[in-house]
Amino acid sequence: MKIIFAGTPDFAVPSLQTLLDSKHEVCAIYTQPDRPAGRGQQLHVSPVKALALTHAIPVFQPLSFKTAEDLQKLQSFNADLMVVVAYGMILTQAALETPKLGCINVHGSLLPRWRGAAPIQRALMADDTKTGVTIMQIVRKLDAGDMLHKEEYTITPNDTASSLHDTLATLGAIGLAKVLTQIESGLIQAEVQDESLVTYAEKLSKSEAVIDWQQSAHEIALKVRGLNAWPVAQTLYQDKVLRIWTSEVIEATDQHSLALSPGTVCCTNKTLDVSTGNGLLRLLEIQLPGGKRMNTQAFLNAHAMQGVKLG
Repeated sequence: MKIIFAGTPDFAVPSLQTLLDSKHEVCAIYTQPDRPAGRGQQLHVSPVKALALTHAIPVFQPLSFKTAEDLQKLQSFNADLMVVVAYGMILTQAALETPKLGCINVHGSLLPRWRGAAPIQRALMADDTKTGVTIMQIVRKLDAGDMLHKEEYTITPNDTASSLHDTLATLGAIGLAKVLTQIESGLIQAEVQDESLVTYAEKLSKSEAVIDWQQSAHEIALKVRGLNAWPVAQTLYQDKVLRIWTSEVIEATDQHSLALSPGTVCCTNKTLDVSTGNGLLRLLEIQLPGGKRMNTQAFLNAHAMQGVKLG
């Protein structure tokens, strides 16, 4: 098949690589315009564009598909299918109707659960036991198209949004390859989403990173996992932002620890535990402004934390 690919971040790269390694022809690649990034605010190409350039495939970066020129360019490829993975741009109805077989999307959740911008993070923060990837047809309504295939994954206690992102990116590519084979064979079967089961994964905001120590240790631990690697859970330590990269819930073994007010540190020379609204949270990897991520034992070598109040 002749395929147009549209994607931007790292999550889309395994799917694009799968297409490049297949018998199909990737005739054009669409990605977001280059953006300024870093301290120098220099223009950076997207991961998808970087991969495309190594294969000498034409890359297009329109601001939208609303102009006649951009739509005509899309139509000129006479593609059979358009594959969209975390593109970050809404396609017009005219664009969706351009490929002969329409457009399909690789989405990082088991639809209809977690439609929207942050399905990976929301699944972790909601304490879901499983997640996965859904390949679906694209319609104008957000993530509401008929489902073509799912790849499931059982969430482990050690999964963070960062690790889960990489796992689902790989599963997305595996699922995409299966769907392409089914489309070619004419055996593809679409399943309508059950609207009564829909949940929405709202875009993450930096304000969500602030820890409320009145919450339970379990709830806070889920937040730490879900916000790793952005925006990263944080609290205040001596008026400085202390970022918490990893943590674990532990069982309090003495009455003193249980009686501490939420946000109070109880530590040894090796461990740093914080009281919460219910239980103790052990901080494993933390970071101060301008510093590197470090394990708490190294942090405790330079900071006296016993009895300190965080937040």
